[in-house]
Amino acid sequence: MKAMIFAAGLGTRLKPLTDTLPKALVPLAGKTLLQWQIEKLKLAGITDIVVNVHHFPDMIIDYLHKHNNFGCNIQVSDERDMLLETGGGLRKAMRLLSNKAIDEGILVCNVDILSNIDIPTLLKAYNPDEMGVVVVSERETQRYLLFNEENRLCGWTNIATGEVRGPIADCQSPIANRQKKVNLLLHDAARPFVSQDIIARVCEALEQHEAVTVAIPSTDTIYEMVDGKVARIPQRSTIMRAQTPQAFCLDLIAEAYAKALGVDSLSAEACAEAHLPATDDCGVVYEHMPQMPIHIVLGEEQNKKITFKEDI
Repeated sequence: MKAMIFAAGLGTRLKPLTDTLPKALVPLAGKTLLQWQIEKLKLAGITDIVVNVHHFPDMIIDYLHKHNNFGCNIQVSDERDMLLETGGGLRKAMRLLSNKAIDEGILVCNVDILSNIDIPTLLKAYNPDEMGVVVVSERETQRYLLFNEENRLCGWTNIATGEVRGPIADCQSPIANRQKKVNLLLHDAARPFVSQDIIARVCEALEQHEAVTVAIPSTDTIYEMVDGKVARIPQRSTIMRAQTPQAFCLDLIAEAYAKALGVDSLSAEACAEAHLPATDDCGVVYEHMPQMPIHIVLGEEQNKKITFKEDI
């Protein structure tokens, strides 16, 4: 079996490292990402490998030559003229793969995904009469693959936007039922001067994010106090004053409160008995779903909270 390593990406999220070298050559624990992948394939008995290149292509080509292709038969699929993404990259590389290799199957991997997966076990799961085998992991994200009861891939969904693609009729995943995104906007009645512009911008932001809050920069220096003494003075440029409305994908905020209450799902009884230390809904999401980013929409000074009689 032959393998293809996708190594053509721009690595924009690894900047500034990728300003001067391709992601494939970023070092990790004494080796480059590309070396880790090649050696893992070689250990599994796969030595015929295609590597595609685009970002700093000559650096990768020179690196492979310098290391004698790590004792493998490595061919380069050059995409320096145009980055072809996954499908286009694989199609261009087909000319470097023999018909026999295509018939036997091709192992495809990304240079930036390192795992402890047992490749020989994966190869045993592959049936040449079927389209392929995909490796997945269970983690919280916005985009999920959908599988039916026979573990066959039948689509994918973006739970943030509600988009669903693929013939999902046979999918039993509960995520398949999230075809329509339900949003929830929460506003403090003590802020009666909220503008229609803020509400509109929050709703617009919620089309791209699952959690949105409103805040304005702090004009005051903030002290953190311990035992009546100043313990820390945060940089004022990083401090913002929270306002409302706050808005969430309904599934997200429900899951956050369920985790906060230590229950599988929300109920009126559980909520009535709750004693949560969080001072707002974003606090619940931040505390119990820390991997979920909370987008900030700039608020307005007039959107003030009526707390004391002096505020009237």
